[in-house]
Amino acid sequence: MMVSKHYNHIKRREINGPSAAVIRYDESTNEEPKIVAQGKGHVAQKILELAKENDIPMEEDTALLETLLDMDLGDNIPPQLYTVMAEILLLIEEMDRKY
Repeated sequence: MMVSKHYNHIKRREINGPSAAVIRYDESTNEEPKIVAQGKGHVAQKILELAKENDIPMEEDTALLETLLDMDLGDNIPPQLYTVMAEILLLIEEMDRKY
């Protein structure tokens, strides 16, 4: 038997507060991207505030975020997520050029 669950992400965010994950990637070191911070509720709110204060680009991708929140701090991003990460990095690069 298969149980199908449908989540209303907007409603969940209203109830639980925001969620956030921080990925560090430095092209010059050739290291794989790593998760360096993550949290929900008040912790996520602080992460988002610090990102805004420091002009750190942010991307909202609910499916990617859920996957990152299931991982441990310091974990390398798995190769299966490289395509999504590449799209985000291209978006950030484009934003940097425009602004």
